[in-house]
Amino acid sequence: MAIAKDTARTLPEMEPPERRIVRLTIPARAEYITLCRLALTGLARLRPISEELVADLKLALTEATSNSVRHAYGEREGTVEIAYELHGDRLVIEVNDDGAGFDHAEEGDMGDLENLTEGGLGIAIIRSIADEFVLTRGPGGRGSRLRFAKVLTA
Repeated sequence: MAIAKDTARTLPEMEPPERRIVRLTIPARAEYITLCRLALTGLARLRPISEELVADLKLALTEATSNSVRHAYGEREGTVEIAYELHGDRLVIEVNDDGAGFDHAEEGDMGDLENLTEGGLGIAIIRSIADEFVLTRGPGGRGSRLRFAKVLTA
């Protein structure tokens, strides 16, 4: 019996799952945000994730992509790029645009929940759902990069 247990531990399915990355680029228009949510739903089926957690992640993703859709480009056309990284123990979502970006100094302290503006509430929602949160300028100092992660528990 000890041999069977030792053998079972060495089977490939017992190894930590590798990282999976899905990238999606959408036009910066509200009607495409649903595609981001659908991609997340599909990816979430690869791990045992509760329906409640998937709903929370969809909310955070919707807030992140909505910020880019509403604020990045003004009246001009643009795109929003979403990367989903599924690891064995966590899901990382990154939302990028190359629009006007934002000024951190003007945004104030994002931890100050009592003085949030309408636009800041979405950030507060994402931060409350995520285990990790980063909001910076995009590559090359242009646009915005919002990255959040959630630890997945079995």
